[in-house]
Amino acid sequence: MSVRGPLRHHRLIATVVSLSAAVALAATLSACSGDEPPKKAYTVPSSLCGITVDPARVTAVLPGGDSLTSATVKPNGGTVRCNLSVDGKEALSLAQAWWGEGDSAAWVAQGYSHTDNGTLSEDERFVYTGRAGVGQTVSSCEVSEHPEQDLYIVVETRDTGIDDPDAIEKLLTAYTAAVEKSAACR
Repeated sequence: MSVRGPLRHHRLIATVVSLSAAVALAATLSACSGDEPPKKAYTVPSSLCGITVDPARVTAVLPGGDSLTSATVKPNGGTVRCNLSVDGKEALSLAQAWWGEGDSAAWVAQGYSHTDNGTLSEDERFVYTGRAGVGQTVSSCEVSEHPEQDLYIVVETRDTGIDDPDAIEKLLTAYTAAVEKSAACR
């Protein structure tokens, strides 16, 4: 009886096992390589700092993570910010800021990070990039505390890796419309 038959069979099995292990290792490394964005395990509420907005619009510009918190900040007499943090790190700011009457969205955008070379909407009320945007509310948005001023909405992502002009535009226009219907404009 020849030893060649069992030896060939043993080598064939060893080759198959080695190949299987290599495929399994490659699949595992691929899964860990970061090709998939981190899961968004949190739930975005429909009201953020008193303004009702579609949670899907907000979720689209947030990074993955386990928890979401919000905090209202009033850095001066004319600005109200709703800061959203994911896993304790600030990820998004939705602000209402009063600027001089007659200023334009393009003018106001110059005062905010990541709006350089932004797209200007056809009606010239919105300027946005993949990371930030500024929107001008309608002229009927007036309050006695801010005479001769217009209310602007500012959406700013923080260093989260988000760069999606379409998602920023949709959130900016939706949030601006929501603020226009809120007590902030009465």
